[in-house]
Amino acid sequence: MNQKILRLAVPNIVSNITVPLLGLVDLALMGHLDSEIYIGAIALGGVIFNFIYWGFSFLRMSTTGFTAQAYGEKNTVETITILARALLLVAIVSVLILLFQAPIAWASFKIIGGSPEVESLAKSYFSIRVWGAPAALSLFVFNGWFLGMQNARIPMIVAISVNVINILLSAFFVFVLHMNSSGVALGTAISQYAGLLIAGIFFFKYYRHMTVFVSRKGIMDLQVLTRFFKVNTDIFIRTFCIIAVFTFFTSKSASMNNTILAVNSLLIQLLLFFSFFIDGFAFAGEALTGKYVGARKLTELKKVVKLLFYWGAALALGFTLLYLPGVRLILRILTSQTEVIESARPFLPWIVLVPIASFASFIWDGIYIGATASRAMRNTLLISTFAVFAPVYYFLAPLWGNHALWLGMLLFMLFRGLVQTILYKKAILNPLHNTRLD
Repeated sequence: MNQKILRLAVPNIVSNITVPLLGLVDLALMGHLDSEIYIGAIALGGVIFNFIYWGFSFLRMSTTGFTAQAYGEKNTVETITILARALLLVAIVSVLILLFQAPIAWASFKIIGGSPEVESLAKSYFSIRVWGAPAALSLFVFNGWFLGMQNARIPMIVAISVNVINILLSAFFVFVLHMNSSGVALGTAISQYAGLLIAGIFFFKYYRHMTVFVSRKGIMDLQVLTRFFKVNTDIFIRTFCIIAVFTFFTSKSASMNNTILAVNSLLIQLLLFFSFFIDGFAFAGEALTGKYVGARKLTELKKVVKLLFYWGAALALGFTLLYLPGVRLILRILTSQTEVIESARPFLPWIVLVPIASFASFIWDGIYIGATASRAMRNTLLISTFAVFAPVYYFLAPLWGNHALWLGMLLFMLFRGLVQTILYKKAILNPLHNTRLD
């Protein structure tokens, strides 16, 4: 079982690490031009796409869960129909994004703001990159489907290919064709379609035989569609809560002062860095949980859950031991500003505690997504956001300031894991007891 977990987890970790690498390369490309406004342009434009793609990440999650369950049931017809159904939803969403790109841009820049020069460049960046949205969203679905089919190698290859193509094209457009931030947008959009092409090639190479089972009747099955949209709605609400918490965290950091904003922005990167690794095991949990739920193999499900928590706890302990003596050194690598480093000292214990406090929430998310236990996951996030994070901050902020913000974040992550632990039996195990095969 450990081999199955690692076979899925390691490629996903590699895929996750390529995401921040690309962002750093884009910033480096802009950083070598003659003005800082280009960095600001891709930063502002990037925020909009982060919201769009993070908001629609439910497409990948639900596709993984449904596909893994159909795979476990050995239901080939439903397995391929899930892909067709999700791609149809992507087509509808993509058309809406492209049709309403002007009001999306207008509303986004009204909220985000920025200097006239930066905003002008960011609008150009957005107007080019938005045409890559259909490919980006389609890749969400394909990557989720491949993972549900217990194949993490293809998404890894696709992710690496997209990033390499993106870097090469962006560098060409920026330094050879002198397209500044617009060149980065064009390189990103083209690379997303290249990634979709690569995913399509892999699909037709290994899974083309399944396409004969796709039918309009299967795609439009009302009972299945109802559950499909219910699960996706629940996951969307869950994701919205996470976006709200992290956006609130950044907003309140900025309202304190620029130094606190810089400190929190750097420290939160250490949480995100940990998430790149722990998410690899969460993704493995999605695939394997879905598989054993679909196959009604309760014993195997319990075993994989236990092992996932062993791996998660070990990883959390490793990062805690890394951050405990090394967080100051990491900060010095990330910034040379002495004031920021010194101002961060009182808040370093929070980041040391983050891996231990948060690993269970990441692992459980993967398990719940694989089981498509979306209602319990949605309710957990609503409670954690509005009954834990928000009250902790608002009651303690007048006395604790930034410490209240970090305590709220820590308890938000911890409470998610605790509640999902409590709900595990009712939400996942009990429905399987009467239908188990082992």
